[in-house]
Amino acid sequence: MVNSAAPISFRTTPHPAPVPGATRAEAIADPGFGTIFTDHMVVIEYTAGKGWHDATVGPRQPIPLDPAAAVLHYAQEIFEGLKAYRLADGGMALFRPTENAARFNRSAQRLAMPTLPQDLFVEAIRQLVAVDKDWFPSVEGGSLYIRPFMFASEAFLGVRPARQFKFVVIASPVGNYFKSGAPAVSIWISSDYARAAPGGTGAAKCGGNYAASLVPQAEAIARGHDQVVFLDAAEHKWVEELGGMNLFFVMDDGQVVTPPLTGTILPGITRDSLLQLLRDEGRAVSEEPYSVQQWQDDARSGRLVECFACGTAAVVTAVGNVAGEDTEFTIGSGQAGPLTNHLRAQLTGIQRGEQPDPHSWILRLD
Repeated sequence: MVNSAAPISFRTTPHPAPVPGATRAEAIADPGFGTIFTDHMVVIEYTAGKGWHDATVGPRQPIPLDPAAAVLHYAQEIFEGLKAYRLADGGMALFRPTENAARFNRSAQRLAMPTLPQDLFVEAIRQLVAVDKDWFPSVEGGSLYIRPFMFASEAFLGVRPARQFKFVVIASPVGNYFKSGAPAVSIWISSDYARAAPGGTGAAKCGGNYAASLVPQAEAIARGHDQVVFLDAAEHKWVEELGGMNLFFVMDDGQVVTPPLTGTILPGITRDSLLQLLRDEGRAVSEEPYSVQQWQDDARSGRLVECFACGTAAVVTAVGNVAGEDTEFTIGSGQAGPLTNHLRAQLTGIQRGEQPDPHSWILRLD
């Protein structure tokens, strides 16, 4: 689809009644995850033949939507997730935002949506963080979770790509994704559901993928587990990913294994960053298929000493217990192992400016 090449300027409209400072301070003292939102949002319009236009920073408010809007009928919708961090020197920064922009555009292409210039994607986030910086939570591990998304806003009924879209960015002050104090998460192997199939939208970050994971995720929680893990759709044999996180397996000889990107797994930016950090240290890393039978056998024999999940929201989280219809096993001690803790500390240290950034992953916002 045609994109506007000319620079786009943002029109800012301050919120006429922002949340009072005292109320805001109380809210961000213990924000949880994804339930509190800042005062403003960014909206940029797209029209076929015209490209991107009318970029605004204004009050966060409901979005008027025609009942025939294409997103409601044909699910043309994608999103991203990234965080703004407070650096050790008091400044604020984003972590690898151009990678989010690139993945956003790959998702857009898969769903027949217009791509967005990477610099415009990043500038939209910069504009929102600047106006809502006072919402940054002071809680340990806190950050501003940024949610850019795009949807088809054209009103029509007919199976074709829409010609009008809205790109929106909202922000939420957040704490830790999982409850603090938990040594590791417990996950349930789904035997009845698959997350994605070859040729589908598994590598795109679209809402439909997550909607399809809600029933098996609820099943996992009902059985007393934190997350669901999906196997491949063809053989129902190979481990793929959790409902929203990639998986890594650490062997007793130091080798680290993670499932390969074959189009059915979301290419996580945290996943890619951890692979780079592991290779920087000279560790043996393999992106190769890993079966659920191997997972069980390696855990029981002691060959598998650690397992962890990773993603923007949860960062790096140990997996301690795994269960399925006909199996249950514990990995190592059932708690976070030394490599899991090391990688989490290293990654969060880079994100918060507390450790060197050899790959220039940090983009300062001040």
